[in-house]
Amino acid sequence: MVCQECGKRPATLHFTKIVNGDKNEFHICEACAREKGEMIPGTSGGFSIHNLLSGLLDFEPLSAAKAQPIRCEHCGLTYSQFSKLGRFGCGNCYQAFTEKLNPLFKRVHGNTVHVGKVPKRSGGIIKSKREIDLLKKDLIACIEGEEFEQAAKLRDQIREIEKKMASM
Repeated sequence: MVCQECGKRPATLHFTKIVNGDKNEFHICEACAREKGEMIPGTSGGFSIHNLLSGLLDFEPLSAAKAQPIRCEHCGLTYSQFSKLGRFGCGNCYQAFTEKLNPLFKRVHGNTVHVGKVPKRSGGIIKSKREIDLLKKDLIACIEGEEFEQAAKLRDQIREIEKKMASM
């Protein structure tokens, strides 16, 4: 295959870019890739995870481009700068950019909350402990809200799970 840029040298790099559902394939030689500024794995430029992330993050809807840019109040980094750099300016950037990041996380990971993996062998106990922790939080909220009937039901659920755990 011949390079799509120069039409002279053989294409040794093959890129696939998908932007807003449109898939484009590029077949170019190393010289043209360097001229275009593409990062080539295995060369002095290397592969940059920051460039990969910035490519993922660079999906601004047209209506959002006209709106006021989102800025981290702590370090002053804008979302536009973050999408080009591929890294935060400080620990508060995550909260500042949550509105933009959550759709990305949902698209990439399928969820916006990390739940982790549970080993199959010990999964039952771990799952039960997590369930008890959640029920205890709900129990405290019910007690504070003076919803004593609901609190009693939650208490009974906790006891039932603890009995099952003791028999495991």
